[in-house]
Amino acid sequence: MRQDESTAVQSRSFGAVADEYDRLRPGPSEEALDWLVPEGASDVLEVGAGTGILTRLLAERVAHVTAVEPDDRMRRVLAWQAAGVEILAGRAEELPAATSSYDMVIAASAWHWVDEERAVPEVARVLRPGGRLCLVWSGPDRSVDWMRSLWAGGIVFTPEDRTEEDARRRRRHVVNVDIGDQRPFLDPETALFRWSRPMTKGDIVALATTYSSVIVMDEEARRQHLHAMASYLDTHERFAGMDVIDVPMRSYCWRATKR
Repeated sequence: MRQDESTAVQSRSFGAVADEYDRLRPGPSEEALDWLVPEGASDVLEVGAGTGILTRLLAERVAHVTAVEPDDRMRRVLAWQAAGVEILAGRAEELPAATSSYDMVIAASAWHWVDEERAVPEVARVLRPGGRLCLVWSGPDRSVDWMRSLWAGGIVFTPEDRTEEDARRRRRHVVNVDIGDQRPFLDPETALFRWSRPMTKGDIVALATTYSSVIVMDEEARRQHLHAMASYLDTHERFAGMDVIDVPMRSYCWRATKR
């Protein structure tokens, strides 16, 4: 994804909601982790670790996990939640790690904030030969019609607008690891895993406040957007009389092996 001043502001916004982020954001499914984590991996570096939602899952599987996070506010929650994990300040473009020291570098819902021209050579540098770069985006499945409308503030999309909205989201997941004449990775593979997560209506709306597009709204716009989401859930006949809803979730996974 091309980085500009707007994405820079958004990428730095999450620390303002660190506690809610940790409480509400979903991690990847177990099936997604089975697909992503190489068999026998002993040293894993996580980029943009946030509050440690993925970090804690990795620590259950891998002996040595290093979590790298640039935001002080997110890193404080990370340190509290992921005891025993090595936690470092840093970012993908300048990794605080030795050359050829990791079996896997992974990022969860963070890669679209990086400068790939700088980050890809850094990831290749710290990976061992045959190591793997893994990326995963987990969250509400907005390919489901009602979730797409809810996340947009209760908008009912025309077929044309639905196609454009889905294409816009897919563009955030485009990954380019061929930088100039460098081709440090073999051809990538992708996989998609779906599951559901029971959530109260209040928590579904609160989950939206952990996404950058809502965080950076001015106060009145954010209030109106969240009110529209709550009204949509309260008036949708499918959810009449329900407080807890099974929310469709998905993990879009990407992996490539270092040559």
